[in-house]
Amino acid sequence: MSSTTTLQKEGNPTGNSGEGQPSDGLKAGLKNRHLSMIAIGGVIGAGLFVGSGGGIAKAGPAILISYALVGAMVVFVMRMLGEMAAASPNSGSFSAYADRALGRWAGFSIGWLYWFFWVVVLAVEATAGAAILESWIPAVPQWGWALIVMAVLTATNLGSVASYGEFEFWFAGIKVVAIGAFVIVGMLAVFGLLPGSDNPGAGFAHLTDAGGFFPNGYGAVLTGVLMVVFSFMGSEIVTLAAGESENPRKAVTRATNSVIWRIGVFYLGSIFIVLTLLPWNDKSITEKGSYVAALDSIGIAHAGTIMEVIVLTAVLSCLNSGLYTASRMAFSLGERGDAPKAFAKVNSRGVPVAAILGSTVFGFVAVYFNYAFKDTVFNFLLNSSGAIALFVWLVICFTQLKMRGILVREAPEKLTVKMWLFPWLTWATAALIMFVIGYMFVDDANREVVTLSTLVAGVVVLVGVVLDFRRKRALQG
Repeated sequence: MSSTTTLQKEGNPTGNSGEGQPSDGLKAGLKNRHLSMIAIGGVIGAGLFVGSGGGIAKAGPAILISYALVGAMVVFVMRMLGEMAAASPNSGSFSAYADRALGRWAGFSIGWLYWFFWVVVLAVEATAGAAILESWIPAVPQWGWALIVMAVLTATNLGSVASYGEFEFWFAGIKVVAIGAFVIVGMLAVFGLLPGSDNPGAGFAHLTDAGGFFPNGYGAVLTGVLMVVFSFMGSEIVTLAAGESENPRKAVTRATNSVIWRIGVFYLGSIFIVLTLLPWNDKSITEKGSYVAALDSIGIAHAGTIMEVIVLTAVLSCLNSGLYTASRMAFSLGERGDAPKAFAKVNSRGVPVAAILGSTVFGFVAVYFNYAFKDTVFNFLLNSSGAIALFVWLVICFTQLKMRGILVREAPEKLTVKMWLFPWLTWATAALIMFVIGYMFVDDANREVVTLSTLVAGVVVLVGVVLDFRRKRALQG
C-alpha cells in the first residue's frame, strides 16, 4: 500500500482526492460561488449585529483590540485547519483529522461535542428568528414561527446539497452587501462627506473623547474578548462543505487565504465605524443596538426595521448552516462507526437523510425546552455548549501539530497550504486559547458556562476513551 493510499484511507475516510466526485456517496453539488459565499458568510453571525453593543459598553473603543485578538486567533486556527483540509478534504473536517492524529477517542469526542453545539444553536437561532417574525405578524405565535422556520430549512437541506448552497449563497450575500454598504456609508459620514447626514462627522475623535481609548482600563480588553469570541464560531464550516464541492482543495485554499480580510472588513471595519460615528458611552448603543444607533445617527430612515431584516437573514443563515454542519458531522461519525450506521447512508441525491433528520429532531427538542423549561433544562444546554467553540479550536491546534508530521512522512506533495511559523505559532495560538478558557473560570459572568461545558466535554471524552479501549480489546481478542 502506498503512502498516499494510507493517508487517504485513514486520514480521509471520504476518499475525496480534492477534485471530482466524493467516493462516500455525497454529491459534489456545491459550486465555487457557493463555497466562496459560505466562507464569507461563515464569519458573519447574528452575534455580530446583536452582541456588539454589550462589548462596546464594557470595553469602550478598546473593544477593537478584543476583536483583533480573537480575529487573529481565528485566522491562525483557520490556517491550521486549511492545511489539513487542503491535504485531505473531508466532511468530518477536524473531527476526522483528530481521529487520525490524536486517536479514535479524540475524533469521537470533538465530533459529538461539535454536533451538540450546533443542535443547541438551532434552538437559539430559531427562537430569535421567530421573535422577529412574530413582531411583524403577531397572528402566528412565536413557537409557531420557530416550527415553520425549522421545517422550511430542514426541507431545504433534505432537497440536495445544492439547495443548501443556494440558500446560503443568498443569505450570506445579503449580510455581505449590508455590512459593505454600512462601512462605506459610515466612513463617508465619519468625515462629513455624506450628503444629508445628521451626524456631524467628528472623524476619529470619538475613539478618545469619552475617557480615552481605554476608558474602563486595560483589563476590559480581556472582558471584551470573552464577550466577542463566540460570535466568530462558524468560520470552520467551509472546510466541512468543501468535501461536497467541485474542487475541494482549491476551495479550501481560497477560503483560508481570504479569512484575514473577511474578519478585518466585517468585524473590525464595521465596529470601527460604530465607534467613530458615536461616543462609546452613548446610551443608544445598548438600548437600540450598535448598528441601529449608528444608522440613526446618520439619519437613515427606518433603521430599526432595516436591521431587523438583516438580523433575520443572519439568523436564517446560521440555522441553515447549523443544520447542514450538524448533519455532516453526524454523517462522518456514522461513517467512522462512532454514530448509528444509518447516519452514514445517503439517498439517490447524495443527501444523508437520517443524519439530517436526527439533528433536526434534537433541534426541535431543544426548541421545546427553550419554551417549556427555559430557565432549567434549556439554560443547562446553553451553558454546557457555550465554551465548545474554544475546545474545538484547541483540538485543531493539537491535531495540526501531529498531522504535519504525518503529512510530511506520507504525502508531502499535499501540503499546498502551510501554517505560518510552524510549530511556534501553533503553540502560541493554543496557549492563547487555553488562557481564554482559564480566564473564563475566574470571570463571574462566564464561570458557569465554562464549568458546565468542561463537565460535558469530560463525560464525552470519557465515553470516547472507554469505547476506544473496548474496540482495541476486541481486536486483540
